[in-house]
Amino acid sequence: MVDPRQAWEGIAACLAPLPASRQRLRDCVGLVAAETIRADRDLPPADRSAMDGYAVRSADLRNGPRCLRLIGEVAAGSPARPRIRAGTCARILTGGNLPPGADCVVIVEETEETSGGIRMLSPAAQGANILKRGEDARRGDVLIRKGEVLDSSRIGVCASVGKADLQIIRRPRVTLLCTGAELREPEDSVGRHQLRNSNGPAIAAALAEWQFAKTTYRSLPDRVAEIAAALKKAARVCDVILLTGGMSVGKYDVVREAIEEIHAVVRLHGVAMKPGKPFLHATLGGNTHLFGLPGNPLSALTGLHEFVLPALRRLSGSPLLECRPSWRLPLVSPLTSKGQRVRYILGRLDRTGALTGIVPIPSRSSADLVSAGRADGVLIVPARVTHLRAGAIVEFRAWRPLS
Repeated sequence: MVDPRQAWEGIAACLAPLPASRQRLRDCVGLVAAETIRADRDLPPADRSAMDGYAVRSADLRNGPRCLRLIGEVAAGSPARPRIRAGTCARILTGGNLPPGADCVVIVEETEETSGGIRMLSPAAQGANILKRGEDARRGDVLIRKGEVLDSSRIGVCASVGKADLQIIRRPRVTLLCTGAELREPEDSVGRHQLRNSNGPAIAAALAEWQFAKTTYRSLPDRVAEIAAALKKAARVCDVILLTGGMSVGKYDVVREAIEEIHAVVRLHGVAMKPGKPFLHATLGGNTHLFGLPGNPLSALTGLHEFVLPALRRLSGSPLLECRPSWRLPLVSPLTSKGQRVRYILGRLDRTGALTGIVPIPSRSSADLVSAGRADGVLIVPARVTHLRAGAIVEFRAWRPLS
């Protein structure tokens, strides 16, 4: 078996971002830009007032307070351009273009209206309270680079430079097949020998949390023909097929056989990790990927966050080095580990102290979904490390977006 790092390197070598397509800006949130976005003009496009006040010549106030004649007004969006000459001023609102002749703005709190005009109560330096043309960006400057995720701020940047639609990398289409004769749907009544399908809802929800929504799932019995038929159908419309259960070597672990039945190429089967050892990766055709997750919930979620979500990010256009985010945080309490494999131990963020730390959460087995419900993710213990003291720095992989 390979270790998790080698497993990811092998998976990553098979991944390529999906083709680019054009999308309306309003539908681009969370997607990866497939083009570089540049400023179409200087930002701001003209000198503008940063405050409500009066546009003046600083030279008029050099010798102290003075009353200036009001000759006009410039609001944000107004084309008005009253020329400011010696002894005059214009009322200006935040965002209004600085009128010709003015070189500063006196804020309204430092003025008073009189019968003779506007009295300036303090001097003002040249450039005061002005947003200078091009101080944010010059025409042609790169504002968003190809490969960056279009979050709310970047969507705003695109709008500000007139990008009503742009080239993006679409998210992969995903389906989930849960195998096991024991599985019943959450709404079904169950016998003592049966289980409700928790993997389907949990994995679909995890994908949605990370903005891979609209994942469908269904349950299948442990029969090669039915699994193979479902795989063929899914492969016609999906970029990624996830399977849970049937990944080990027992009598009814037939998923690999079904994968090979449709002539997919198994690239990886088995990783030196706990939980999640029977993880599988296969490819079909040009860029269709199959990921096999163990049936036990903790094993399935560990493989999902360690390999599948990073693969989905890569297919969505994220740079390779940004596909597996993790944090290095201190342990709040000591822990012991055992075995020769890399261990993934449930952990909860603790923000009560000066620094955010990780509290290990014990789990009874890789089927202990209850403990997973108390966790924010997993801390990663290297192979053959048996003890970590409180305060030791560990790698932490979040299982949900962290605020």
